[in-house]
Amino acid sequence: MTPQRMAILQFLEGNIDHPSAEDIFNAVKKQYPMISFATVYNTIEKLKSIDGILELNIDTSRRRYDPNIKAHHHLICNSCGKIVDIQTDFKLTIPAHISRTFEIEGNQVEFYGTCHDCRKKKVIKR
Repeated sequence: MTPQRMAILQFLEGNIDHPSAEDIFNAVKKQYPMISFATVYNTIEKLKSIDGILELNIDTSRRRYDPNIKAHHHLICNSCGKIVDIQTDFKLTIPAHISRTFEIEGNQVEFYGTCHDCRKKKVIKR
């Protein structure tokens, strides 16, 4: 494995910020200025193919990635886009007329709101 790919894995390890490919690229580029975006993208694609990273489609402007592959949910700030993991399990009941037509393999609950920092900024601006 190349040093650049190792740096990508190190950046992702334990990362709870749900970075985009651009975020990963910019972080690793500081250590490896010659790294290409293709290397980052190909590494992400390889990790996805072996279930080593989750691709989140909760940000309409860009895909975000989560190295925490255990089942969990997310809280998303409507103001700044911050994403926070929620490790609580929610009991969801799927209506029988729907569950009969699907084989349920998992779920992800998304909560939207305003984070503490953004609420604080709004209070200061007033």
